[in-house]
Amino acid sequence: MSFLRPSALYQFLIASPSLRWMPCQSWGFLRWPGLDGFLRLLVVVLLWSTFSEIRHIPSSSMYPTLRVGDRIIVEKATYYIRSPAMHDIVTFKDPTQHSGEEQGVFIKRIVAKAGDLVQVNHGWLYVNGIAQKEDFISGCPTYKSNLTCVPQGHVYVLGDNRNNSYDSHVWGPLPMKNILGRYVMCCYRPSNN
Repeated sequence: MSFLRPSALYQFLIASPSLRWMPCQSWGFLRWPGLDGFLRLLVVVLLWSTFSEIRHIPSSSMYPTLRVGDRIIVEKATYYIRSPAMHDIVTFKDPTQHSGEEQGVFIKRIVAKAGDLVQVNHGWLYVNGIAQKEDFISGCPTYKSNLTCVPQGHVYVLGDNRNNSYDSHVWGPLPMKNILGRYVMCCYRPSNN
Protein backbone atom coordinates (compact mmCIF):
# COMPACT_ATOMS: atom_id res chain seq x y z
CA MET A 1 0.00 0.00 0.00
CA SER A 2 2.66 2.44 -1.05
CA PHE A 3 0.07 4.75 -2.58
CA LEU A 4 -1.04 5.75 0.97
CA ARG A 5 2.45 6.84 2.07
CA PRO A 6 3.70 10.32 1.14
CA SER A 7 6.24 10.27 -1.61
CA ALA A 8 9.89 11.19 -1.13
CA LEU A 9 9.32 14.31 -3.26
CA TYR A 10 6.54 15.42 -0.86
CA GLN A 11 8.83 14.87 2.13
CA PHE A 12 11.61 16.88 0.50
CA LEU A 13 9.56 19.85 -0.79
CA ILE A 14 6.83 20.30 1.80
CA ALA A 15 7.47 18.68 5.17
CA SER A 16 11.20 19.07 5.78
CA PRO A 17 11.71 22.78 4.98
CA SER A 18 8.60 23.75 6.92
CA LEU A 19 9.83 21.98 10.03
CA ARG A 20 13.11 23.85 9.89
CA TRP A 21 11.75 27.42 9.74
CA MET A 22 8.46 27.19 11.66
CA PRO A 23 9.07 27.89 15.35
CA CYS A 24 5.77 26.37 16.42
CA GLN A 25 6.91 22.95 15.22
CA SER A 26 9.49 22.76 17.98
CA TRP A 27 7.45 23.72 21.09
CA GLY A 28 10.62 25.33 22.47
CA PHE A 29 8.99 28.75 22.31
CA LEU A 30 6.64 27.72 25.15
CA ARG A 31 9.44 27.28 27.68
CA TRP A 32 9.71 29.58 30.72
CA PRO A 33 11.84 32.58 29.68
CA GLY A 34 14.48 32.00 32.34
CA LEU A 35 16.41 34.54 34.37
CA ASP A 36 17.08 36.98 31.51
CA GLY A 37 13.38 37.11 30.59
CA PHE A 38 12.44 37.65 34.21
CA LEU A 39 14.95 40.51 34.53
CA ARG A 40 13.59 42.15 31.38
CA LEU A 41 10.07 41.93 32.77
CA LEU A 42 11.25 43.39 36.08
CA VAL A 43 12.90 46.36 34.29
CA VAL A 44 9.71 47.04 32.29
CA VAL A 45 7.57 46.95 35.45
CA LEU A 46 9.96 49.29 37.31
CA LEU A 47 10.05 51.77 34.42
CA TRP A 48 6.27 51.63 34.09
CA SER A 49 5.73 52.31 37.78
CA THR A 50 8.33 55.10 37.82
CA PHE A 51 7.15 57.04 34.77
CA SER A 52 3.41 56.37 34.65
CA GLU A 53 0.41 55.69 36.80
CA ILE A 54 -3.26 54.88 36.50
CA ARG A 55 -5.69 57.38 38.01
CA HIS A 56 -9.44 57.39 38.68
CA ILE A 57 -11.69 60.33 37.67
CA PRO A 58 -13.89 61.19 40.70
CA SER A 59 -15.78 64.25 39.36
CA SER A 60 -17.36 65.67 36.22
CA SER A 61 -15.07 68.73 35.98
CA MET A 62 -13.45 67.40 32.76
CA TYR A 63 -16.71 66.25 31.13
CA PRO A 64 -17.14 65.49 28.17
CA THR A 65 -13.46 64.60 27.63
CA LEU A 66 -13.31 62.47 30.79
CA ARG A 67 -16.27 61.04 32.66
CA VAL A 68 -16.83 60.07 36.29
CA GLY A 69 -15.35 56.61 36.87
CA ASP A 70 -12.91 56.67 33.95
CA ARG A 71 -9.48 55.17 34.54
CA ILE A 72 -6.71 57.10 32.81
CA ILE A 73 -3.01 56.61 32.18
CA VAL A 74 -0.81 59.52 33.25
CA GLU A 75 2.86 59.68 32.23
CA LYS A 76 5.29 61.58 34.41
CA ALA A 77 8.43 61.92 32.27
CA THR A 78 7.49 64.43 29.54
CA TYR A 79 7.85 67.59 31.61
CA TYR A 80 11.44 66.73 32.52
CA ILE A 81 12.20 67.11 28.78
CA ARG A 82 9.83 69.91 27.68
CA SER A 83 7.53 72.55 29.12
CA PRO A 84 3.77 72.03 29.33
CA ALA A 85 1.96 73.03 26.14
CA MET A 86 -1.40 74.65 25.52
CA HIS A 87 -4.29 72.16 25.68
CA ASP A 88 -2.25 69.51 27.55
CA ILE A 89 -4.38 67.76 30.14
CA VAL A 90 -2.36 67.55 33.35
CA THR A 91 -2.66 66.10 36.83
CA PHE A 92 -1.41 68.25 39.68
CA LYS A 93 -1.38 68.68 43.45
CA ASP A 94 -4.02 70.99 44.86
CA PRO A 95 -2.37 74.45 45.03
CA THR A 96 -4.61 75.59 47.90
CA GLN A 97 -3.43 72.80 50.25
CA HIS A 98 -0.55 73.43 52.63
CA SER A 99 2.45 71.08 52.59
CA GLY A 100 1.57 69.43 55.94
CA GLU A 101 -1.92 68.36 54.80
CA GLU A 102 -2.82 65.41 52.61
CA GLN A 103 -2.68 66.62 49.02
CA GLY A 104 -5.60 66.15 46.65
CA VAL A 105 -4.83 65.50 42.97
CA PHE A 106 -6.75 67.32 40.23
CA ILE A 107 -6.87 66.96 36.46
CA LYS A 108 -7.45 69.99 34.21
CA ARG A 109 -6.53 71.39 30.77
CA ILE A 110 -3.81 74.03 30.32
CA VAL A 111 -5.33 77.06 28.58
CA ALA A 112 -2.53 79.62 29.05
CA LYS A 113 1.19 79.68 29.80
CA ALA A 114 3.55 82.14 31.49
CA GLY A 115 3.24 85.67 30.12
CA ASP A 116 -0.29 85.20 28.73
CA LEU A 117 -3.23 87.43 29.67
CA VAL A 118 -6.33 85.35 30.48
CA GLN A 119 -9.95 86.36 30.99
CA VAL A 120 -13.35 84.66 30.85
CA ASN A 121 -16.06 87.07 29.70
CA HIS A 122 -19.44 86.76 27.92
CA GLY A 123 -19.12 82.96 27.70
CA TRP A 124 -15.72 83.00 26.00
CA LEU A 125 -12.16 82.36 27.11
CA TYR A 126 -9.82 85.14 25.98
CA VAL A 127 -6.07 84.53 25.86
CA ASN A 128 -4.04 87.63 24.97
CA GLY A 129 -7.27 89.32 23.87
CA ILE A 130 -8.18 86.57 21.37
CA ALA A 131 -11.33 84.49 21.89
CA GLN A 132 -10.40 80.81 21.92
CA LYS A 133 -12.31 78.27 19.83
CA GLU A 134 -12.85 75.39 22.24
CA ASP A 135 -14.86 72.51 20.80
CA PHE A 136 -13.97 70.23 23.73
CA ILE A 137 -15.91 72.06 26.49
CA SER A 138 -19.35 70.97 27.72
CA GLY A 139 -20.84 74.46 27.57
CA CYS A 140 -19.96 78.13 27.56
CA PRO A 141 -18.89 79.47 30.94
CA THR A 142 -21.58 81.46 32.74
CA TYR A 143 -19.12 83.18 35.07
CA LYS A 144 -16.87 86.17 34.48
CA SER A 145 -13.22 86.36 35.62
CA ASN A 146 -10.84 89.26 35.95
CA LEU A 147 -8.00 89.79 33.50
CA THR A 148 -5.06 87.75 34.87
CA CYS A 149 -1.43 87.78 33.78
CA VAL A 150 0.09 84.30 34.18
CA PRO A 151 3.44 84.73 36.02
CA GLN A 152 6.67 82.92 35.17
CA GLY A 153 6.73 79.33 36.39
CA HIS A 154 2.92 79.07 36.29
CA VAL A 155 0.17 77.89 33.93
CA TYR A 156 -3.55 78.63 33.84
CA VAL A 157 -5.75 75.52 33.99
CA LEU A 158 -9.50 75.11 33.48
CA GLY A 159 -11.78 72.07 33.47
CA ASP A 160 -13.65 71.21 30.27
CA ASN A 161 -16.91 71.42 32.25
CA ARG A 162 -16.26 75.12 32.89
CA ASN A 163 -19.33 75.75 35.05
CA ASN A 164 -18.64 72.80 37.35
CA SER A 165 -14.87 72.96 37.89
CA TYR A 166 -12.66 74.07 40.77
CA ASP A 167 -9.75 75.50 38.79
CA SER A 168 -7.63 78.58 38.05
CA HIS A 169 -10.65 80.88 37.72
CA VAL A 170 -11.16 80.28 41.48
CA TRP A 171 -7.62 80.08 42.90
CA GLY A 172 -5.47 81.67 40.17
CA PRO A 173 -2.52 80.40 38.11
CA LEU A 174 -1.08 76.98 38.95
CA PRO A 175 2.64 76.72 39.88
CA MET A 176 4.36 74.33 37.47
CA LYS A 177 6.08 72.61 40.40
CA ASN A 178 2.64 71.20 41.36
CA ILE A 179 2.24 69.36 38.04
CA LEU A 180 2.56 65.59 38.48
CA GLY A 181 2.04 64.30 34.94
CA ARG A 182 0.34 64.48 31.56
CA TYR A 183 -2.83 62.62 30.56
CA VAL A 184 -2.09 60.02 27.87
CA MET A 185 -5.27 58.04 27.36
CA CYS A 186 -8.39 56.63 28.94
CA CYS A 187 -7.80 52.93 29.58
CA TYR A 188 -11.21 52.05 31.08
CA ARG A 189 -14.63 53.65 30.82
CA PRO A 190 -17.56 52.19 32.81
CA SER A 191 -20.33 50.99 30.52
CA ASN A 192 -23.11 52.87 32.35
CA ASN A 193 -21.69 56.32 31.37
